[in-house]
Amino acid sequence: MKTLHDLVADKLERADLASRDALLRIPLDNIDRWLANGHTAPQRLEQWRQILLRAQQSPDGFQALLTLLRDRSEIATHLKSFDPFPGVLTTLERREYLLQCAYAH
Repeated sequence: MKTLHDLVADKLERADLASRDALLRIPLDNIDRWLANGHTAPQRLEQWRQILLRAQQSPDGFQALLTLLRDRSEIATHLKSFDPFPGVLTTLERREYLLQCAYAH
């Protein structure tokens, strides 16, 4: 079963360049806001910032982001526990996922 991170990766991958830039701006804005509010894990957020900036700057960086979002390793899972992606998926997209998840269990 797909995870929410898989859905974020899928959405980014399907987006045209303009939409992709707008979608990547959401987690960058979240990082700025959370750091300004004294987030408890600034080093993780800065890690995400660098990943996102590389994703904006090159196709290789973008592919690395997609790979990370789909990675289920322990290291990736730990980093994703601090992910800045709230707002990338719409309420409807999250609701559909949660309904599928509830149905599967």
